[in-house]
Amino acid sequence: MEHDNLDSYLKRTLKPGPISGVYWLVVPEELLALPQREHPDCGPFYFSVILEKSELRVEFLVRSSHNMHCACIAWATPAQRQFVLDFVDNMLKAEFISV
Repeated sequence: MEHDNLDSYLKRTLKPGPISGVYWLVVPEELLALPQREHPDCGPFYFSVILEKSELRVEFLVRSSHNMHCACIAWATPAQRQFVLDFVDNMLKAEFISV
């Protein structure tokens, strides 16, 4: 049941990724790191959120929606990591899932 609740929440709030169970959490413009701001053509930038049968995974790699190999693709800054963690916390709270 928790899986279905999370799947529903992700479908309502995030852009679907290229395969089932993968979603894209867009990084807000104000949180972009300098290399990402310098490459607006590579945006929007996002984190992958992957919902599997018994787990939820979130990548801390900031990805480009248009380019797979570029200097703007980088590990999350502290502020970007906090954004992802806050998203997960809010999702769990909204779906009444305790950990």
